[in-house]
Amino acid sequence: MTPLLDIAGLSSGYGHQVVIRELSLQVEEGRLVALIGPNGHGKSTLLRTLSGLVRCRGGSIGFAGQPIDRLRPDEIVKAGVVHIPQGDLLFPEMTVLENLRMGAYLLRDGGEEAKRLAEVFGLLPKLEERYDQTASTLSGGERRMVGIGRGLMAGGRLMMFDEPSLGLAPIVIDQIYAVLEKLRQAGRTILVVEENAMRIAEMADEMHLLDNGEFAWSGSGEAFLSHPEIMATYLGG
Repeated sequence: MTPLLDIAGLSSGYGHQVVIRELSLQVEEGRLVALIGPNGHGKSTLLRTLSGLVRCRGGSIGFAGQPIDRLRPDEIVKAGVVHIPQGDLLFPEMTVLENLRMGAYLLRDGGEEAKRLAEVFGLLPKLEERYDQTASTLSGGERRMVGIGRGLMAGGRLMMFDEPSLGLAPIVIDQIYAVLEKLRQAGRTILVVEENAMRIAEMADEMHLLDNGEFAWSGSGEAFLSHPEIMATYLGG
């Protein structure tokens, strides 16, 4: 089976600093793959490289059988790779609805936009209640949901989430994980960076532990839960 995402020997970084070191990873369609590891060891940089925000220095990135490592970020989104960044990064003076519609800026079909909006409101009903409220007046959890909804509006084949539960109250984290589970059950392909390794292991098909820009361990979520020494060694648990 040809993987949806095929990374081979990838290297990237900032200035003279190499952060990702000859990394290889394949993600099959319909799988939820989690990236875990210590802070500052390349997880977010990997997602930024895949979305074109950080340039590839070596190796290759294939998506749906086509190379994307030399494309601009907007071209990568158009190809079907959607990056939902850490935090919310919303337009604070725009309403919830306006922020969501920004996710579909490449779309020229009004009917398809309305369909996607209905799907977002179905997954995140709180956003429909707040549709005409400006983003700056929302709670932290509500802003995170708007960020996720905006990413879903782009309609990508690969959804990349960077720390979706970071800094949120437990009840909001439960809501975020409910969305991830619904997307997984719907067959969406998900690549997620997550600080809560134990929680994401309960639903992940695959997990990869990134340490100093390289994979130190890979396996299923079930295998991770059965190896507590991994948590103790790399994640301080």
